[in-house]
Amino acid sequence: MAAKPHNSISDEPTWDRLLVRLTDIELLRKGSGWRLEQQYTDQYVLLAPSNGGGALIIGGAEYRLRMDTVCFCPPEETFGAAPDSHDCTDLYVLRFDVHREVDPMDLESAGHLTDKKEYKLSNTSSRKQTDILYQKEDHLLRYASGLQFRLDSQSPFVLCGEIHSCLNNAGSLERFRGQLLFQELLYTLVKTAQNEPITDSLSSLERSKLYMERNYNENVTIELLARMAEVSPKYYVELFKKTYGVSAMDYLSELRMAKAKQLMAKSDIRLREAAQQVGYSDEFYFSRKFKKETGVSPTVYMKSRRRKVVAYGYYTTGHMLALNMIPYAAPLHPKWTAYYYKMYRNDIPVHLSAYRHGVNWQSNMELLEEAQPDSVICVDMLETEEKEALASVAPVLFLPSDADWREHLRMTGEHLGISGEAEQWLASYDRKVRAARGRIHSFVEQDTFLIVSVYKNRISQYCNRSIRDVFFNDMQMLPALGENAGVHQMPLSLEQIASMDADRILVNVCQETESIAYWKELQQSALWQDLRAVRTNRVDFITSDPWREYSAFAHWRIVEEIESLIAGNYPKENRKSSMVPV
Repeated sequence: MAAKPHNSISDEPTWDRLLVRLTDIELLRKGSGWRLEQQYTDQYVLLAPSNGGGALIIGGAEYRLRMDTVCFCPPEETFGAAPDSHDCTDLYVLRFDVHREVDPMDLESAGHLTDKKEYKLSNTSSRKQTDILYQKEDHLLRYASGLQFRLDSQSPFVLCGEIHSCLNNAGSLERFRGQLLFQELLYTLVKTAQNEPITDSLSSLERSKLYMERNYNENVTIELLARMAEVSPKYYVELFKKTYGVSAMDYLSELRMAKAKQLMAKSDIRLREAAQQVGYSDEFYFSRKFKKETGVSPTVYMKSRRRKVVAYGYYTTGHMLALNMIPYAAPLHPKWTAYYYKMYRNDIPVHLSAYRHGVNWQSNMELLEEAQPDSVICVDMLETEEKEALASVAPVLFLPSDADWREHLRMTGEHLGISGEAEQWLASYDRKVRAARGRIHSFVEQDTFLIVSVYKNRISQYCNRSIRDVFFNDMQMLPALGENAGVHQMPLSLEQIASMDADRILVNVCQETESIAYWKELQQSALWQDLRAVRTNRVDFITSDPWREYSAFAHWRIVEEIESLIAGNYPKENRKSSMVPV
């Protein structure tokens, strides 16, 4: 077991002056169809698969979940995971906090004594009669994104099983033992990572994959990769496909096509030059390969990307994609814009920050100034300073925030010179809605719906603009209150939810630590379990993406999700082809 090359274990602060407390351990069992949606955490998270494999994203970095690895996610970061199949992976998810001892005099001089992250413990030692302050430590593990360990034995997973058993025990002494076992687990991981040489951190298979990522423009063969992995070519082909879910040559092709798209989008590069820069000496072979992979020829692709239009905000990304226009720049992140990140990150050359409205906009401006776009489209919900900075980069179409999504789509189409396509799309959407209503009518009949959101330690009745316009108005679903009261978010008690007596409940849980913990607690209550919708197994979950995005493309996807939830007509995984009207 060893850390990855770009990661390291911090020697400071002194380990014997740390307080480490495990707050939760969850076992996601194989066969349950589990999936960890990309979520925000304010704690350390340790992920340990006890068998099988899967995919893991920490921040923007991708890792493999394997039965010989353990991964850490830091506080104030996002993570998500999915098994390779529904029946092959058990995953332990451990959440813990770390506090370090600090000098009270240092904190007082810095004016931090009132910081909410600190608390006091009385020190009764005769050597030092004073209070000791402990401060939350978010940088215990210093690394770029995730920290991944290779394991030489199954002992950490055995420990995880014992910890899980102890923390779910009714006796406080056994729960105390669970904390001690967690300390032992953490010690084992950190000790081994400190002692083992970094050069041994990557398996031979991963080294060959990394070689492809760095040298995709060279003549890469299976024989070369197999020698690097120190296995036979035949076994290498089987092992790579089994480990990563795609063949080695297909993965190399994906790398080359992704880079080719970026080259063709960012400049007026010649086709021959683009082919050579990604590893193809024959431009005609590259052209055939590109069309097979993307569905269009390189020439058509380059022509469609000559206009450098920025979608400044994911709402406008949704409007542009509905019109079959891929933005030149757009906000992308595996959590905050999950679908667009998954489907279009290789097609959109410039990735803007997607973290919270009004945050990181200065860094976005720097990216746009360098990119020199032709125009920008955004909703006008920006501060004056940000608007002025954006207008100094390129001409801007500000979509009025008080207009509805249909008007936004029409304005976007007019700005792009394709008003006809906007009207055609709206006609296709209306046909889809009518057909969907007809298909699900026999399933819902006169059922009433309650949509709730769970955030922090609160549950609320929830209706945003997309839910109002698509779910209740277009799809004509019946609200539990008898009349849709428009856009709202009203805190509810379980007693109030029970009094509504909804036939069906849709739940959106904010994917961050406190909300997830509260949702688990809520489900255990007798009042929740006695709800009619719960007893009849008519509670479904909706994700923020696409239900909180007020755009044409998101609404097309919401209609499909409604059919999937109620009638099961569509698979729940996202598919690029199913979202565009034909």
